[in-house]
Amino acid sequence: MPIVAMVMVVMLLGVLLWLLQRNEVEESRLTLIKDILWVEQNIHFHLTTGEEKLGQLAIEIARVELPSEAFQVQARAMIANSAEFDRVLLRDADGGLAAAVPPADSEPSTQASRDAFTLAKSIGRAAWSAPFAMAGRGQVIEAHVPIFRHQRFVGMLVGVISVDALLTHHVPWWVAERYKIEIIDGNGATLGAKTLVELAEPGPSHQVRLEPPGQGLAVVATVYSSETNLARNLLATAIFALALLSLSSLWLVRRHVRRRLAAEQALRTEHAFRKAMEDSLTVGMRARDLGGRITYVNRAFCRMVGWGEDELVGQAPPMPYWSPDALEATMEMHDRVMAGEAPAEGFEIQFRRSNGENFWALVYEAPLIDADGRHAGWMASVLDITERKRAEEMARQQEEKLQRTGRLITMGEMASTLAHELNQPLSAIASYNAGCLNRLGASGFDPDELRAALTKLGVQAQRAGQIIRRVHDFVRKSEPQLGPCPLNKVVEDTVGFIEFDAQRRGVALQVTLAATDIQVSADRILLEQVVLNLVRNGLEAMVNTPSRHRKLSITVSVVDDQAVVAVADHGSGVPPEIAENLFQAFFTTKDEGMGMGLNICRSIVEYHQGRLWFEPNTGGGAVFRFSLPMRAT
Repeated sequence: MPIVAMVMVVMLLGVLLWLLQRNEVEESRLTLIKDILWVEQNIHFHLTTGEEKLGQLAIEIARVELPSEAFQVQARAMIANSAEFDRVLLRDADGGLAAAVPPADSEPSTQASRDAFTLAKSIGRAAWSAPFAMAGRGQVIEAHVPIFRHQRFVGMLVGVISVDALLTHHVPWWVAERYKIEIIDGNGATLGAKTLVELAEPGPSHQVRLEPPGQGLAVVATVYSSETNLARNLLATAIFALALLSLSSLWLVRRHVRRRLAAEQALRTEHAFRKAMEDSLTVGMRARDLGGRITYVNRAFCRMVGWGEDELVGQAPPMPYWSPDALEATMEMHDRVMAGEAPAEGFEIQFRRSNGENFWALVYEAPLIDADGRHAGWMASVLDITERKRAEEMARQQEEKLQRTGRLITMGEMASTLAHELNQPLSAIASYNAGCLNRLGASGFDPDELRAALTKLGVQAQRAGQIIRRVHDFVRKSEPQLGPCPLNKVVEDTVGFIEFDAQRRGVALQVTLAATDIQVSADRILLEQVVLNLVRNGLEAMVNTPSRHRKLSITVSVVDDQAVVAVADHGSGVPPEIAENLFQAFFTTKDEGMGMGLNICRSIVEYHQGRLWFEPNTGGGAVFRFSLPMRAT
């Protein structure tokens, strides 16, 4: 029974305190509303009165052209009688300053002022500007009253009202002793405030829209805590708390201990589960704060770099696993990540293990958000892609071997052509040599007679040497060497390489070079291989074409800042069923082909950041084109 009685006393005391507090809050709220409404009406009255005064002065200016001295006298009287007015301006029809009280050489024109000027002019009555700051005057608002003479707009009378002066002169002291009175704009920013209260914790507040001047302005009154009946309430609350504490302390302690033990157990279980999950990952995880300092690493990341967790956590840039060979690039990427500019698709970077071995990593960065929703740093997923890099390098090397093999196969197929090309200069050399020997044995021999023959013999020897060097360079190239490459010259040399084969097949070569010398950044031998393969394919495609239609066109042009080479034949064309597989490796339509020619051509063109494709030829056959970026001059 005593326990029940004590509980009842505590409950009744709580109800009493709640009722007292509720009554006091309601009374304070009603008083606040009445006071702020009174303040708003007072400010509204003075602003309306000031607007009317401006209107009367504007009517007088419109009716008779007041002398400057009369305008100055009336404007000063208005400012003296209306303390909130800081300045009265008279602007002409274009918005220029015609007169000002107090006098001023110029008055800055803000966007808010210009907007109010335009609005008042358009509606034909007074308009208020949005608040704006003026140097030395604080926040001000302007009342714009248009002046019309004989239905024609002739100027604008502007009253500049200081927000601080408005509060100072029209908010009475007894209001300022109880509240903090503020005027705010539509965004909630404070334009001016007045209070005589020693500010502590803010209490209830109430706001009323201010019309005029409108523009979203409002008057706000805020109650600040002061000495009221809280002492009595605090005493009763203390009694209530002591009574309640005497009954519930042991039970609260017991419940708190039990909850703490349960929470600790749940935390240990969750931590063990999270730790097991992180340890099972093969992806390295690394967290950094906003300053770039490491705050967390998982076991996979430690295995990847070779440093322990205690050695990495707390480290600031430069990190021990940064490669000295790529330190500048790594720091640049680190700065980008800290600035929130990490690539969404991840980025590749070179790191170093503790044993000095370099490895390649693929890193994905994401913002790290804490429990309060704040951006606390960056979380990275790190993948070791060293093996993938090695595989890509091996694939590249295999591609180069295939390219070289393709050149060897091409040269093997052109052996007869090369033999004929070499046979011509060698035969000419033999003929010139026999003629020289015959002249040496003739009577009346003149040495000058041999000069022309020996000169021609030397030319043929140089031609044979050029053919041999061209074949040697074409076959032995393996590592691409990019450099300035004249595309017209590449096509000319390739045509000279295969023109005999074209003559043997009865095909007319039509070469159209670009009007200007087109320069691309490329490996010349590889480009010759592409052109040579495409031309040979065109020649072979016209085996069954009537001889009068056997024509192969090779064109060099510029299209959309790209150098384009087109090889057009009049063969059988490319059937639709094989078109999509035409560039696949080991796909061929020839009985003895390897299916690598077009695949190698596409690889070479794409290595040079270009594109290779084909189209049907309007006259029958096919047109193979490849484009390359032009070299900047």
